[in-house]
Amino acid sequence: MSEAAPSTFVYVTYIRTSAEKLWSALFQPQFTRQYWYGMDMVSDWKVGSSWQLRFADGRLADAGEVLEVDPPRRLVLRWQNEFRPELKSEGPATCAIVLEPNGEIVKLTITHSSPRPNSQLIVAVSGGWPKILSNLKSLLETGTPMTTERL
Repeated sequence: MSEAAPSTFVYVTYIRTSAEKLWSALFQPQFTRQYWYGMDMVSDWKVGSSWQLRFADGRLADAGEVLEVDPPRRLVLRWQNEFRPELKSEGPATCAIVLEPNGEIVKLTITHSSPRPNSQLIVAVSGGWPKILSNLKSLLETGTPMTTERL
């Protein structure tokens, strides 16, 4: 009998910007609020530090620990959902954010993975990341997010 595979979601997009601008947009509250529907990512972005993703009203959405940081190229987070009991009960996942500049374009790859087979957290983030990153791409390329309303 073979062991079930872990759950993984990978999303790749290309954004016309610099790696430095993309890195800032990913983690600075003045940017995240614009493309992530009012959410804030809070951390000092050092290895071993905690991080939080907070709703606009201050409630905790997700939290975890910074596992790796190499600005403006790579960030790896331990990711724990905090507001949906069925997702929180799955335990932590890992989210790796990788930036690869190529001239005026940056390849952004998000790999969100859980050791759990059929992870409902991975199902949930696979619906969220494309919307969030499309908003980010629009913000960086046009100056305006695609939408300020949740899709």
